[in-house]
Amino acid sequence: MTDLLPPKTSQRSVSRRAAAARPSRDEAVTAIRTLLKWIGENPDREGLIETPDRVLRAYEEFFAGYKQDPADVLEKTFDESGSYNGAVIVRDIDVRSHCEHHMVPFIGKAHVAYLPDAKVVGISKLARLVNGFARRLQIQERLTAEVARTLMSALKPQGVAVIVEAEHHCMTMRGIRNAGATTVTQHLCGIYEENATLRAEILRELRRNNG
Repeated sequence: MTDLLPPKTSQRSVSRRAAAARPSRDEAVTAIRTLLKWIGENPDREGLIETPDRVLRAYEEFFAGYKQDPADVLEKTFDESGSYNGAVIVRDIDVRSHCEHHMVPFIGKAHVAYLPDAKVVGISKLARLVNGFARRLQIQERLTAEVARTLMSALKPQGVAVIVEAEHHCMTMRGIRNAGATTVTQHLCGIYEENATLRAEILRELRRNNG
């Protein structure tokens, strides 16, 4: 499978470089005003005077993932799992991201599973991990791989399986305008990639509530 993550580049170093090149808030406001003019609007009319600032505040929320390393949420792990020897599965994690090609949303669900070896993590951290990568400009394929590979790296489990199902507004609101079309991606690591029987079982379990 193609390596979707930049090799030997830490998220912190990428974030530092991005912060150094970041324009000022005034420059961002000017850019949004320019876009409003470009579409034929008057940014000085009453309804739009505060729009640039509102857009920036929304972007700060939409793209908050750039301010964190999602792997950090997995730093606290637990070694005591008793005699538990099954998969840990969290289904239906909200995915709200933005396509990097058109900067419009894609929205759906992620289903995440891992088979522990020695370490487990609080289940809410799996949702936080997905959220950290989703709140950036993304493509669904990379998002799916980033979640799986980060979980594999942090916990060193026997295996990881991630499925993401989402509707892309760049496809439903523009272009072909095919409402209701869903894109499904999956990424498998470790034993789930190597063992066909276990792979089929975990994928069936992850999809169980979705027909």
